[in-house]
Amino acid sequence: MAKQEKPAILHMFTPTRNMSPFDVNMAVDAGYETIATYGDMSVADVTALTQDAIFSRGPKGVARTGIFIGGRDIEMADDMLRAAEAAMTPPFVVSVFADPSGAFTTAAAAVATLERAIASAGGFAGKTFLILGGTGPVGAAAAVLGARLGAKVQLASHLSVERAKVTTDMIAKHYDAAIEPVCADGAAKRALIAGADVILASAKAGVQVLSQLELGDAGRLLAAADLNAVPPAGIEGLGFLDDRKPLASAYGKTVGIGALAVGQIKYQTQRRLFERMLAGTPVFIDFRDAFDMAQAVCRE
Repeated sequence: MAKQEKPAILHMFTPTRNMSPFDVNMAVDAGYETIATYGDMSVADVTALTQDAIFSRGPKGVARTGIFIGGRDIEMADDMLRAAEAAMTPPFVVSVFADPSGAFTTAAAAVATLERAIASAGGFAGKTFLILGGTGPVGAAAAVLGARLGAKVQLASHLSVERAKVTTDMIAKHYDAAIEPVCADGAAKRALIAGADVILASAKAGVQVLSQLELGDAGRLLAAADLNAVPPAGIEGLGFLDDRKPLASAYGKTVGIGALAVGQIKYQTQRRLFERMLAGTPVFIDFRDAFDMAQAVCRE
């Protein structure tokens, strides 16, 4: 009788109290049979738990073992990912996937869908990429991806430039990317919209950050994507399922991408990354790997 393959186990670490049910569901659907969650974790906790996970199953068992890192802070998630990687002792090495609040896969999907929408205009290189409501984890990750693609990235807070600067300073320190902090309020917001080639609306659920009236100032806007799936839409006039739909603007050639259109790419990206962890070769996955996967999904 053939020896039965070991069950696939995923250990899910988060600095928050609870792991996201969304991520748990995604992991099970991707093939993990046993899920263990660990809340209120710090970076200092990662080494011991990682080594407990890798040394208990043998070299063959580690191929069926993975670690997922959640939370809400992309800087901390990255630190936890690196701590887990450093804790490995070959041949006891397991795959690790960081995706705090789904921010890495969501940002990857958003930037990949926008890149596809503006491909005929040369992609992001040399474009001005404005991220409205950008101080959260998705906005920060999208900002780094946009900068890596050669865009001039403006990360906006509607409250103050100082609030935006907290996020851009973190990005500069942790990811070596120069992002411009801006305040999107009143006349300043109109000027930002007028100068943007690409816009991502990444404010919290139920908050509209770009109205049809404001789109009247968008004289060169190629594409805009919205991540808000809770009414009202973050971009007025854009349906949740719209994918490169013409969007009324001063430019007249703007296309819009709705939250669920981005979400479909995000879902496929996250599921496939979980599946990659079970392929046998250990991998260490962050938002850059997520973006590569999202681009591949968009090309299909």
